[in-house]
Amino acid sequence: MNPGTSYSVRCDLSFGDIYFQVLAWMAVIFVSLAAGLALMGSSRPIFALVGVGLILVLSLPFLLFAFVTTLLNHIELNPKEST
Repeated sequence: MNPGTSYSVRCDLSFGDIYFQVLAWMAVIFVSLAAGLALMGSSRPIFALVGVGLILVLSLPFLLFAFVTTLLNHIELNPKEST
């Protein structure tokens, strides 16, 4: 990158690029809710809430990492041609 050079930013990210990431996140949410409902019948329902919270909190960084890296892979910096 040279000082004084103008750059244009182009992002060609589409919903199809993150579609499977969204589906995976929804699957994690549904599985954790199903596990929480299954544990609600136990003698200590607090374990159900802790389990759901733990699954969601531990999976969130992986989801954010996947989204951010996908976004960064679709951003281009192109130098503008001087006139």
